[in-house]
Amino acid sequence: MEVVALYVGVAFVAGVLASFVKLPPLVGFLAAGFALGAVHAPEMPGLAVVAEIGVALLLFTIGLKLDVRTLVRPEVWLTSATHMVVTVVLTAGALALAGLVGVALVSGQSLGTLALVGLALSFSSTVFVVKVLEDRSDATSLYGRVAIGILVVQDLVAVVFLAVAEGEPPSPWAVALLLLIPGRRVLHALWDRVGHGELQALFGVAVALVPGFFLFELLGLRGDLGALVMGALLASHPQAGEMSRSLMTFKDLMLVAFFLEIGLHGTPQGQHLAMAAGLLLLLPVQVAVFAVVLWLLRLRRRTSFLSGLVLGNYSEFGIIVVAVGAEAGLLGEDWVVVVSLAVAASFAISAMVNRRGVELATRLTGLLPARDPSRLHPDDRLVDVGDADVLVLGLGRVGSATCAKLRDEYGLRAIGVEHDVARVVAARDEGFDVVRADATDLEFWARVKRAGHVRLAVLAMPFHNANLIALSRLQDAGFEGHVAAIARYDDDAAELRRHGAHAVYHLYGAAGAELADRAAEVLSSGR
Repeated sequence: MEVVALYVGVAFVAGVLASFVKLPPLVGFLAAGFALGAVHAPEMPGLAVVAEIGVALLLFTIGLKLDVRTLVRPEVWLTSATHMVVTVVLTAGALALAGLVGVALVSGQSLGTLALVGLALSFSSTVFVVKVLEDRSDATSLYGRVAIGILVVQDLVAVVFLAVAEGEPPSPWAVALLLLIPGRRVLHALWDRVGHGELQALFGVAVALVPGFFLFELLGLRGDLGALVMGALLASHPQAGEMSRSLMTFKDLMLVAFFLEIGLHGTPQGQHLAMAAGLLLLLPVQVAVFAVVLWLLRLRRRTSFLSGLVLGNYSEFGIIVVAVGAEAGLLGEDWVVVVSLAVAASFAISAMVNRRGVELATRLTGLLPARDPSRLHPDDRLVDVGDADVLVLGLGRVGSATCAKLRDEYGLRAIGVEHDVARVVAARDEGFDVVRADATDLEFWARVKRAGHVRLAVLAMPFHNANLIALSRLQDAGFEGHVAAIARYDDDAAELRRHGAHAVYHLYGAAGAELADRAAEVLSSGR
């Protein structure tokens, strides 16, 4: 128990310190792992198992939001393939050049070994990227969906490599997993009977780990791939979003173990640190490759750079690839330490970059030529809200109710703005006027300004950071109307007011006041 307390305490302190310097807590967790490894702390029992569960649940929740059809789109598979080839070639070339000038770690290494390091660094971190997208409430935006699609393709490539490198092909019985496709109806029916609350969350964990992780591992496939597949099979269920939210806190706690474990891969020496620092110089090139390829595939410059910036990091799969390669004798053990350091440092760098990713992507757009709007990708064309009186940003339960009341009781032309495709379709089916767009997009707000009629913007997105970014974008575009927003906590409400919101609706506080009014009405009526 003392070891568990040590790990939890160090992780908490490191996470708090990271937050104090405006970095995501996960950077602190990584630092905590390296600190524990450096002092040769005793191994925490079950840490690896908890980390595996965290990654499995993460991929399961990705699957719950995944539209498999996106994987066959050129902006996903072609971008993934191009980026992977370019990264392998550039990394192998750079390392070969370093060997020629006498860098000991790469001197005399075969081209195949250097290419394997390049392959390991061609993957972006699923764990990190999804965390960034969730923090921004952007997992279902266009750039978020493109990024997740690319991550899934990369993960599939990694799974194939691991199967080949380990010399253990999947069991012939693995073809029986195709029965899961029609079998999802049974899972959907069972889900309908489970209901809500903790039983629904437990159902999600059970599906992710039993027919997902355990069954796939049993048949010679990656267990985390199985968790992703099970999530995708359940994605069409009406309660998929609710389950994803119910698993969020549990999943995040499990992932702390994952980030701690990355730092425990070995004690770095000077040559390891120097080589890892050199590999970090390739990150801007990776961002540029993603952005240029996506722009060539007719995505807007802003969308292309947002995708590139969020994918601009190395992956935990890279550590697994070099570890398996080392076990198979394809490269030396030193590379496991080097790649672990590069992965951890890339998380810290990417976290700092993506703190202002929206603003940075907007500034970088000038590096690529503008396109004729009519030639843009159909999902990435700008929209105009016309003569709307009110824009409601985010059409969840709060946003939909707000939109309906402003329209029906106040006679205002209220238009919803939502980037989640499923919510857009559902809202239109219910009779709402909806435009599919990203409220954090400065170019979208410029179109709103040109429309000239909007008098009120309502920030009803479920994540505080998304509402703050939208408020900033709105102000940057010169919006002169009034702004109302929702907040869950007192400090969130205060921050929105401080940044210029004219009215803030405190969800919990206002709900309590409303409940008191209803209770008093019942009491006075004598019913």
